[in-house]
Amino acid sequence: MEVKVIGAGLAGSEAAYQLAKRGIRVKLYEQKGIKRHPAFKTDDFSELICSNSLRSDDLYNAVGLLKEEMRTLDSLIMKAADKYRIPAGKSLAVDRVGFSKYITDTIRSLPEITIINEEVTDIDDNVPTLIAAGPLCEGKLSEAIGRLSGKQFLHFYDAVSPIVEKDSIDFSSAYYKSRYDDENPGDYINCPLTREEFDEFYKAIIEAKKIEVHDIDDEKYFEGCMPFEEMARRGYKTLLFGPMKPVGLEHDGIRPYAVVQLRKDNAIDTLYNVVGFQTHLTFKSQEDVLKKVPALRDVHIVRYGVMHRNTYLNSPNIINNRYQFINYPNVFIAGQISGVEGYVESAASGLYAAINMAQYLNGEIRYELGPDTMIGAMANYISDRNISKLEPMNANFGIFRCAYEGKKADKKKFYVDHALKVVKEYAENV
Repeated sequence: MEVKVIGAGLAGSEAAYQLAKRGIRVKLYEQKGIKRHPAFKTDDFSELICSNSLRSDDLYNAVGLLKEEMRTLDSLIMKAADKYRIPAGKSLAVDRVGFSKYITDTIRSLPEITIINEEVTDIDDNVPTLIAAGPLCEGKLSEAIGRLSGKQFLHFYDAVSPIVEKDSIDFSSAYYKSRYDDENPGDYINCPLTREEFDEFYKAIIEAKKIEVHDIDDEKYFEGCMPFEEMARRGYKTLLFGPMKPVGLEHDGIRPYAVVQLRKDNAIDTLYNVVGFQTHLTFKSQEDVLKKVPALRDVHIVRYGVMHRNTYLNSPNIINNRYQFINYPNVFIAGQISGVEGYVESAASGLYAAINMAQYLNGEIRYELGPDTMIGAMANYISDRNISKLEPMNANFGIFRCAYEGKKADKKKFYVDHALKVVKEYAENV
């Protein structure tokens, strides 16, 4: 038994691993070795383009529950994340180089997987195939997916934050602190601004020059990745209630007017990500704006923020809640191109799609996860036929479906305990 997996990103790598561990031979197609989108920087699998954070690791947060469900199902992505995690308060952040290398080395070590560095230009729906081409999919492969989906594609625009050298930060102004954490130095570097300094900073953003992106006909942003200059244009105080919120970041008994936070980006503690500052300003403008922050007046940017177009299916009526094409049952799809949003969500979709594919190849899909688990709730959401135009969203309890009549304060604990019980039973069967 052999399948094709197209793409070795988070979803594709997870899917290939899940199929291989079930004894299914996988031909994993990845074009990065011969052709690389400008957003990527290496040839390793599961490269993190945007943030190095996988968001909250709190079990009673929706994405925290999703991670634990994945761990229960032996997720390769979660193994890599846990092995290469770096301090980030209550979030799970990773050393992006070690994370990707671990996944690449693991995939290459599995005898069931054959890696083919080749650009896929067509899809034979008679051949068992799992598409995990990613949201940057373009060219003939995009056209091939369009034929399967009836060209029902949608898109939004995503932006990436700059990364700076730690040695170029002025620590006479900056300090370590995680929000609301008064007991230890914290995991974030905080760069405070006074009211007057923020005024100057804000003026620089409003006057900054954006990179012209000529194929944008409708600048539709995913809210979780809104460029910070677009947030600023919504009003003077928008940033103060967003990425520059000073609440919980008091230092020496003083609350700054605004704060730029930096999060560690690698294990050796030399690079930091500017939190929430995804942007598509010109490179010169990015320097000019960041250097308005006192602690960053001599900052050295090693990777500038960039912007790219993300493509995804209008999945309802195209795929079912197993990530399987309704009209082409040999073909499954996973990752952001399927309509989920976020690193962890993409990996989870690859995991679940692969398990469903393995069951399908063995004769029937006997076991499924329902909307009383976070993995199942995401699959149900993107395949909900009551939705005419899909809007990608991160894992959240709003799409979770589980009967509960107790106290509101105990609701999330009930959800989490129930979901993990269901997922453990599912794991024993699949």
